[in-house]
Amino acid sequence: MAVLFTSPISEDRRSFGWRSWPAPLRHVACGGALLALLGAGTLAVYLTGGTTYSYPYLMLVPVLLAAAWYELPGALVVAMAAGLLMAAMPLDVADGTSQAPSNWLIRLGLYLALGAIAGWLFHLLRKSSETREIVARTDPRSGLPNPIALKEDLADWLAASRRHGTSVGLILVRITDITDVLEAMGADASDELVSAISERLSCEVPEVEGIYHFNTAELMLVLSDIAHDELERIARRLAEVGEDNLVVQDVPMRAQLVLGSSLQQARDTQPDDLIHEARIAMFAALEKQRFHCHFSPAFKRRTVQTIKMISQVRRGLEQGEFELHYQPKIRLLDGRVCGCEGLIRWRDGEGGLISPGLFMPKVENTTLIAPLTRFVASEACRFVADDPGSVSINFSVRNLFDEELLHMLQDMVEEHRIAPQRLEIEITESALMQDLGAAKRAIERMRCHGIGVSIDDFGTGFASFNYLRHLPITGLKIDRAFVNGLELDERARKLIACMIDVGHALDLVVTAEGVENAMQRDILRELGCDQAQGFLYAPALPLDRYHEWRRAYAACQGNSFG
Repeated sequence: MAVLFTSPISEDRRSFGWRSWPAPLRHVACGGALLALLGAGTLAVYLTGGTTYSYPYLMLVPVLLAAAWYELPGALVVAMAAGLLMAAMPLDVADGTSQAPSNWLIRLGLYLALGAIAGWLFHLLRKSSETREIVARTDPRSGLPNPIALKEDLADWLAASRRHGTSVGLILVRITDITDVLEAMGADASDELVSAISERLSCEVPEVEGIYHFNTAELMLVLSDIAHDELERIARRLAEVGEDNLVVQDVPMRAQLVLGSSLQQARDTQPDDLIHEARIAMFAALEKQRFHCHFSPAFKRRTVQTIKMISQVRRGLEQGEFELHYQPKIRLLDGRVCGCEGLIRWRDGEGGLISPGLFMPKVENTTLIAPLTRFVASEACRFVADDPGSVSINFSVRNLFDEELLHMLQDMVEEHRIAPQRLEIEITESALMQDLGAAKRAIERMRCHGIGVSIDDFGTGFASFNYLRHLPITGLKIDRAFVNGLELDERARKLIACMIDVGHALDLVVTAEGVENAMQRDILRELGCDQAQGFLYAPALPLDRYHEWRRAYAACQGNSFG
């Protein structure tokens, strides 16, 4: 069973008004109020002539208040005090007539009975309220405190830190492989895994003062009176604990944890601020493929910029601000132009170009990549329909597994009545490795329709020669990182020679990108590279300038498309 942690504030910390006072002060105030009411009631009975009248019932007011404040024990004590005070009161003050014992005993019994009933009812009401609060603050599956409890308790820790001049830290722990457990063993196993990890963390990292089940795959850890250096040390320890073996339903497993942390920086820091910063840091760790990142304001600025950029991309698509530029590919054997690559460009409202590096990495992780790629594919097909040669375009991970887009690509080829061999799709190694089986099926579908498929940025990803022989691809594209400085680096030449040999052994067309000078071109030609692309020939050009460049190149070289 998971361990429940409590805030350093008393159990009445979530109450309002006088219940939020310190316990000693609250008891003094309540006791004083009850004594004052008992005294006031006694005085009122005396001034109104004694117990012969109905005013002794005023003494039930402090009895009921005692029941509300102190439940059954308090109600009985105050009821006894009220009964004894009324027993000492004459029946009639004017003539000094005393009460019969039966009279005040019956009244005392009435006070005690009503006090007992009220005290018991208030006890049940408080227990019911506490039960509802526990249910509201507890995750029903893991038994850990939930986000509601986190925010309430974190507010208490922050308030305490402001009083004592300390800082509160948060560490958000994501179990990255919990989906595998869900798929293989079911929801009960995933809940057991979360509980097992929380218990392990609480035992192995005593500095953690609270562990909360934030959502299915995430735990939130609270640390009080913590400094940045210590927070980093604890994060490393947490990562080590995550590597320890756990047994879930008799199955040994190791959880993969990614952590994001945040630290209270200002006195007015609110719980939501600290939680938000920890989540941003965790996402940064996932993106950077690290086990832990601590929050930096730069992360938040980048997130805001991403949101703005995505919104602008959507607007740009609607207003036709995107266009396709074309970078020529040259056949090294004879210097002929053999095709080009279509590259997306974004022209802002003032006519300037926005670099794809500023928006494509952000767009690729959103659903906007589908309409953006449809635009690229449509422009490429229109280009091929009116122009000789072939054109290649880039597909992201989402594109590769988008069944609708693959169907649409085939429809575009048929609609523009172009030979499918003149269209090539470039896919990065990292996209393939997301799901090699699904990637293979997608490539096979494109190849069945005659569309070429090339591996882009070859050598910068997993670079596994084994997967190449299982994929029906048509080309390899050597990344510019290997071409840069080629003329000065003997090892780079040997490495590219190996890549070219591998491509040719698999009957693939090998293209080198990033060729910037004649020496690089000559070396690549000597090594047997099939095609080259780079600033030596031309950058990516708008359609009209591309046609101009092609005519000028043909006139200069005395050749045409091969």
